Amino acid sequence: MQTQITDALDKLREKQPLVHNITNAVVTNTTANALLAIGASPIMAGALEEVADMVGIASALVINTGTITSNCLQSMVLAARTATSLNKPWILDPVGAGTTAFRLTANRQLLECQPTVVRGNASEITSLFTEANSGKGVDSCNSSESTLHFIQEKARKYRLVIAVTGISDYVTNGHEVYKIDNGHPLMARVTGTGCTATALTGAFLPVCDTPLVAAITALVCLGIAGELASRNCPGPGSLQLRLIDELYRLDRGTIESHVNVSSLKRSCH
Repeated sequence: MQTQITDALDKLREKQPLVHNITNAVVTNTTANALLAIGASPIMAGALEEVADMVGIASALVINTGTITSNCLQSMVLAARTATSLNKPWILDPVGAGTTAFRLTANRQLLECQPTVVRGNASEITSLFTEANSGKGVDSCNSSESTLHFIQEKARKYRLVIAVTGISDYVTNGHEVYKIDNGHPLMARVTGTGCTATALTGAFLPVCDTPLVAAITALVCLGIAGELASRNCPGPGSLQLRLIDELYRLDRGTIESHVNVSSLKRSCH
């Protein structure tokens, strides 16, 4: 897996994929800068009149429902359906999926559009796939580890990759499960680190052999960048800036010396 991760970073920087983002108002600037820093080319476009055309141009689509509205949902659904029809990879970030009935219904509608990857915290993932309220806003009331069997089952059923992020991150395609232990606790004090993980996954989707590798690579790169950015960091404000710098500075040697990924080799059979 280590070689696949480092090769993916090289391919991303060589191809500079155009990543179409329909994301939330809180993190637009943060995720655009993160994509630029790691080597991708972001475009932030949510107008109903152009999203289908934009999906056709882009290499991948990122949908984040953090500040969703009825009008925004229309654009997201059209973009998602277009991506699926064109066989272009896309990722859904169901922010606060179980917090309100509207938010849950909206995210469920997007799930029906067949995303390639779904990334969220344990509560968001549980809510999305059970249609139940299990979250505290965008924060998680569940541990990532507690959802292991659940996410394998749902990944197999929906034929997608699920990434659950938390103290440890878990990624599965329903058959293989990987645990990622890169990152730093201070990252949880910065708005948009989860959204950045989603955006980076979108960037890696068109350059990786499988969506599983893309999700793992994105989480490893962000986690390592977070570890390095946190060194002697006085607080979350500085961390946000340093994180962008460390994404830009990432290279094969840094990944090889810091990567902390393990295969759990579990099966839901």
